[in-house]
Amino acid sequence: MAVSFLPCFLILCLFPTISFTHAESGMIGVNYGRIANNLPSPKNVVSLLKSQGISRIKIYDTDKNVLAALANSGIKVIVALPNELLSSASSNQSFADRWIQTNVASHFPATEIEAIAVGNEVFVDPKNTTPYLDPAMKNIHTSLVKHNLDKAIKISSPVALSALANSYPPSSGSFKPDLIEPVIKPMLDLLQRTSSYLMVNAYPFFAYSANADKISLDYALFQENSGNIDSRTGLKYNNLFDAQLDAVYAAMSAVGFNDVKVMVTETGWPSVGDENEIGASEPYAAAYNVGLVKRVLTDNGTPLRPRESLNVYLFALLNENQKPGPTSERNYGLFYPNEGKVYDVPFTARSTFPVNGKGDEVPVSKWCVSNGEMARDRLQAALDYACGEGGADCRPIQPGATCYHPETLEAHASYAFNSYYQKNARGVGTCYFGGAAHVVTQPPRFGKCEFPTGQ
Repeated sequence: MAVSFLPCFLILCLFPTISFTHAESGMIGVNYGRIANNLPSPKNVVSLLKSQGISRIKIYDTDKNVLAALANSGIKVIVALPNELLSSASSNQSFADRWIQTNVASHFPATEIEAIAVGNEVFVDPKNTTPYLDPAMKNIHTSLVKHNLDKAIKISSPVALSALANSYPPSSGSFKPDLIEPVIKPMLDLLQRTSSYLMVNAYPFFAYSANADKISLDYALFQENSGNIDSRTGLKYNNLFDAQLDAVYAAMSAVGFNDVKVMVTETGWPSVGDENEIGASEPYAAAYNVGLVKRVLTDNGTPLRPRESLNVYLFALLNENQKPGPTSERNYGLFYPNEGKVYDVPFTARSTFPVNGKGDEVPVSKWCVSNGEMARDRLQAALDYACGEGGADCRPIQPGATCYHPETLEAHASYAFNSYYQKNARGVGTCYFGGAAHVVTQPPRFGKCEFPTGQ
């Protein structure tokens, strides 16, 4: 149900708590899912996280091996009480007490557990666990109080955007009426009283894929675009992510909760998808996640909540080969199970967006190189295209030329792909070649050959 029309067009009339002072930069974390049979050990995952400068993760259970590996690592973690335990936690305080003691208190503080996600997207759980959510959250919080952990560890529950009845324009955001009284209001009241935040799973990919004829790809991928104006507030939105978040803020305001913060506990873009999953591709996934990281670390809050910093967990750390559903579900990872990058996403403002002494942003050098895991016939076909129809300058990889050595398919393909990429101004989708190429931010090393950057 849409928010009722108000006879006032001023932003302050619609949302009286809005302020236009700037927010501090936000935080980026990553979801560590494990529905796969080929993943690195938790110990190796911790090493991977450290090597990338990732200091916050979210997991979907309280696996003791994962929590042990995280001990004394300096990495903060959000753990989860799975949906299948909601019924027991809601009806039995003793169960909640034992769960907290075994799965949280016994690991804390060596393992820096900072929050508990009670369930996940409960409102769309086919097993109808929604009635258990609020009592389970209250019992878990009571257990935290008993263990003197309630000040250190927050509780919440990740909500999918499908909980909204309306999300456009953002200022008309509203929750589904059948959820408001039985679950939304009691949950928001608990979050407000405990100074916690609403966990939200927001995926612009789903909105774009289902409405590619109406939503600009650039708008979804944080690229330059003309933006969209909210007709009720006059606020301009330059990306779909901000619009989705402000729809949630508006929905909370509509039920009387203006001061509950939002944490985005899942968002991402798949690098591979089925034929009908429009937009699922490696270059688009890279554009989305790189654009999002820059948005979070170097910009303000949303148009409706400019003072609120953005705290976001990317989905996901690793590709998970046993996840059910469409192909995209197994291809949200930033890394392959062998710990190689699917594409490059630096996780700090400094590494992603360096500045000079005057504070001006300095362009990051980027190159396009071949994917060493691609089959030789596909890699050769991509090389032939780049040097032929693609118009890449392949003269330096001809016999006797400066980049002929090393005489390997991977080296020659990398040079050709990079030439094509730079020639096309490093545009979105120009370093893909059917999955045969990816972008790097360190100079490629193939013998003595120097790869141009186009800058």
